[in-house]
Amino acid sequence: MQNKVDFLVIGSGMAGLIYALKVADYGKVCLLSKTSIDDTATSHAQGGIAAVMYSPDNYEKHIADTMKAGAELNDEEIVRITISESTDRIQELIDWGTQFDKEKSGKYALAKEGGHSEFRILHHKDNTGFEIQRALSEKVQNHSNIELLENYFSIDLITQHHLDKTITRKSHDISCYGAYALNKKTGAVKTILARTTMLATGGLGSIYQTTTNPVFATGDGLAMAIRAKAQVVHLEFVQFHPTSLYNPGEKPSFLITEAMRGAGAILKTKKGVVFMEKYDERKELAPRDIVARAIDNEMKLSGDEFVYLDARTISNDEILAHFPTIYAKCLSIGLDITKEMIPVVPAAHYSCGGIKTDKNGLTSIQNLYASGEVASTGLHGANRLASNSLLESAVFSHRAAQHAIVHFKENEIVDSVPDWDAEGMMLNEEMILITQSKKEVQSIMSNYVGIVRSDLRLKRAQNRLQIIYRETEELYHRSIITKQICELRNLINVAYLIIKMAMNRKESIGLHYNIDYPASGK
Repeated sequence: MQNKVDFLVIGSGMAGLIYALKVADYGKVCLLSKTSIDDTATSHAQGGIAAVMYSPDNYEKHIADTMKAGAELNDEEIVRITISESTDRIQELIDWGTQFDKEKSGKYALAKEGGHSEFRILHHKDNTGFEIQRALSEKVQNHSNIELLENYFSIDLITQHHLDKTITRKSHDISCYGAYALNKKTGAVKTILARTTMLATGGLGSIYQTTTNPVFATGDGLAMAIRAKAQVVHLEFVQFHPTSLYNPGEKPSFLITEAMRGAGAILKTKKGVVFMEKYDERKELAPRDIVARAIDNEMKLSGDEFVYLDARTISNDEILAHFPTIYAKCLSIGLDITKEMIPVVPAAHYSCGGIKTDKNGLTSIQNLYASGEVASTGLHGANRLASNSLLESAVFSHRAAQHAIVHFKENEIVDSVPDWDAEGMMLNEEMILITQSKKEVQSIMSNYVGIVRSDLRLKRAQNRLQIIYRETEELYHRSIITKQICELRNLINVAYLIIKMAMNRKESIGLHYNIDYPASGK
């Protein structure tokens, strides 16, 4: 069962949709969504999108803030490209129908978040990502050149090792010819052949026990790229959001946006003592890695399972106007945040590393692009500045589309790709083995490869994971293909590389904090 297109897009969040819209006027597009087009990491994003809009802000200030947050491990050329193109990309989102909040004067209402020196965060209440997703989804669904396949799980990229022996190639070249995708409803595997492929599959938060990411954020695109031998970098830098709602048993963890601290909310211990001034002069508005470690340390000192965020400093009118989703969520569990403090804990939130791309979104594999959280453009360095991620998706999906439009006709669709080989896969995999192994992976990563690490913890994590890897590979090769077995395999592939890269970094910098190495001071 084969499908032939000019552009294959894997992932239906902001990064995938922008790319699909821009290339669709030039050729046939197939857009794969793991769930539905409106159920993505983008649609869950609360805070906003950073961009220079008005004086006294300027590009140099935003560049400096981004470099400082990233501990100067950022690629400065990429930072400059991203920030200097930010205003144009925002205008494009507005032209496509995104409605950002405005002041009475008609100017856009800009928020300020941790690490930013100016007010530059555009938002739509506290569900900015949902609003962007709405506008983009409507345009995609109305485009005649885009075929949308919802509830399709991408299994693997198609590269040379899938082809028959009549294909000749240089030994050092790897090219992508499309992907194999599982129809989750029928169990059939579709072969999708494409001149170019875009990976926009989002993040990997589900490798941890507590994450703000949707449950489907299992590192699928990253794992596919790893197996295809793409260059991957900086996976040791996993950002933990300092403030997710402490509500045991709920997955994903509900995010309490950083904008709430920007509006004046204060962190306190369970005893009501403020503490951020001990850790950073910027207090609650310090970069996320500093705030997350501060909360982690306070919890370890006290033995408490959470700290409080006191939003009672914010007026009731502002809470209802700017944070209605958070207000309603807390109220649903019996918490009135206008009168009571919010229990919060850090949660895995964002991967600053990923598939290495150039300034046009190209990976080290020919014909393969990547954008969004799955990619590592060089923008974030050792720590992402708040609200730079949606901006990064807009900028590099645009740049990738411009490049692909010029070059896609140079790539031929390879007809000799065989359909998915299911021979020998007779076992209906045992769910107890998969669910238990997934829990073990999440426990290993949370306990040994979380906010604070050590050489001993990392080595123990590596040893434990190797056993689960061997067991899972054996099960995978005997099992009928399902989403569950593939997700577990992907989680393990990604977790292993995070551990390996964390072991190789012999310093504490940015989001990678190892107690065996002194902080670099950056």
